[in-house]
Amino acid sequence: MKAQKSNVILSSLMLLTLIGCETKERYTQNSPEIETVKAAFDNYLSGDWETYQTHYAADAKIHSNSTESKPSTIQEIIAQQKMEIAPLSSYSIDKENQALEMVLEDEGETWVNYWGVWSGTLTATNQTFEIPIHITYQFIDGKIVEQHGYWNNTEITLATRALQAEEEAKAAAAAIPD
Repeated sequence: MKAQKSNVILSSLMLLTLIGCETKERYTQNSPEIETVKAAFDNYLSGDWETYQTHYAADAKIHSNSTESKPSTIQEIIAQQKMEIAPLSSYSIDKENQALEMVLEDEGETWVNYWGVWSGTLTATNQTFEIPIHITYQFIDGKIVEQHGYWNNTEITLATRALQAEEEAKAAAAAIPD
């Protein structure tokens, strides 16, 4: 009887240990949050800004090549993105070579990390640019609440500034009387 009681106690302790050790998956490449990021990219690529915005919390803080002290709102980011793609004849994201992962941090925060390549073609020159990008998104209750994006868009910025300077020079030359 004593041995049977010991076996019951031992079995109970083992069961409690197994239940207590059950942890939430901390890293994955398949999650609803990853699907949200993919959907947001699809909305960006199709210009569906209304749906794009729905992936973000109303008070989301977005940092695009900026410090924590200078966040943008989703409305400001959409306005900026529209301005940036205006001089392009096409733009895309290489979906075949992108990488996404979701991480549950020690503090319980859920983040999705994205690495990929954005491409765009400048209408005026037909010059194509490929820009590696990294973006990390924090999620709460299925919405993006914070985003940090990093990329180097110097080449395309210089190209568009050169076009602008050329147009200004032509306008100035046309304004000079003969």
